Amino acid sequence: MAGPWGGRLARRSSRAGDGGCCWALPTGLLCAYGFFCSVRPSEPFLTRYLLEPHKNLSETQIYPVWTYSYLALLFPVFLATDYLRYKPVVLLQGLSLIITWFMLLYTQGLRAVQFLEFFYGMGTATDIAYYSYIYSVVDVNLYQKVTSYCRSATLVGYTVGSASGQVLVSVAGWSLFSLNVISLTSISIAFGTAWFLPMPQKSLFFHHVSSQQLSWEMKNGLSQTHIAQFPQGKGAPPRTNISLPFLLQSMQEQKVDIVKVLKDLWQDFLQCYSSRTMLCWSVWWALSTCGYFQVINYAQGLWEMVLPSHNTEIYNGAVEAASTLLGAVAVFVVGHIKTSWAMWGEVALALFSFLIAAAVYIMDTVRNIWVCYASYVVFRIIYMLLITIAT
Repeated sequence: MAGPWGGRLARRSSRAGDGGCCWALPTGLLCAYGFFCSVRPSEPFLTRYLLEPHKNLSETQIYPVWTYSYLALLFPVFLATDYLRYKPVVLLQGLSLIITWFMLLYTQGLRAVQFLEFFYGMGTATDIAYYSYIYSVVDVNLYQKVTSYCRSATLVGYTVGSASGQVLVSVAGWSLFSLNVISLTSISIAFGTAWFLPMPQKSLFFHHVSSQQLSWEMKNGLSQTHIAQFPQGKGAPPRTNISLPFLLQSMQEQKVDIVKVLKDLWQDFLQCYSSRTMLCWSVWWALSTCGYFQVINYAQGLWEMVLPSHNTEIYNGAVEAASTLLGAVAVFVVGHIKTSWAMWGEVALALFSFLIAAAVYIMDTVRNIWVCYASYVVFRIIYMLLITIAT
């Protein structure tokens, strides 16, 4: 949920503040989940695997269902993530990816591939739960730190998976079936790790501490262990000793007002996009994400046309690993640049967007595999750079 609603979540989390003293455990577990979920050595060779004779598929049959299922699931998953408080949706992501890779291994035919594409679409749409879970269990002053940890875990995992896949194919001579077995095993480990994540007590819209409850807490001297007792006297309420877990449970048991939640969503929408700057960056984010998914989904198909894999050695894994690693370095560097992105951001946006378009155009028109590889690396580095600036 990083984006327009991030400020609202930050304000609520800083007021509620449950978990600042024990952030290491959920952060470590979530990073372990993100790492193992991203270690998929078979993914850079997925197109080649699906085009093998035993799968009997054409290039045009491979990816369309994933695209439409991902689009259809995005908004329902966003609401379900908040309503279910993140962890169940993280588990759903792990389960969806397990089903995807199990079907990759043991099913054949067009209908089976369409079903696995649907589950893969669900697995990618539920990424929002992974990236937003941690903000519900740590204090706002830790957001930057835990965000860097969680994003680094996925980048390192993807790099390790891509590099190991290339080594196992080129050096050890492993089959693509074996790489898919490793991917399934890694995702299963991630799924097992997710069960140990603490269940968040709050979320952005459906389960948050209202201002009335906060005022009641302040008046009654709520601490982390108990609510201070009122002094006995005229007009004072009877002595109480209500524990914090009891209070949280009572908050959770309150009936959720769906209409009020939808009104809050609409008000947030109007407030966020009344800003020209926010609208500009959000439109760019939506269009660039669309283009990014198109390129990474069909890049392997383009490489297969330029240099068929059954004729020679391919280096898809090495290219994916290099682009991810260099992209992570670029993200790290831009995070330490002292500049006003409010002033120079749109200039950078226009310049780098032009470079992205040029890289994609060159990759499509110059039918040389090494030019394609280089253009793809440049494309991914600039995209990760711009997404960081936008964030």
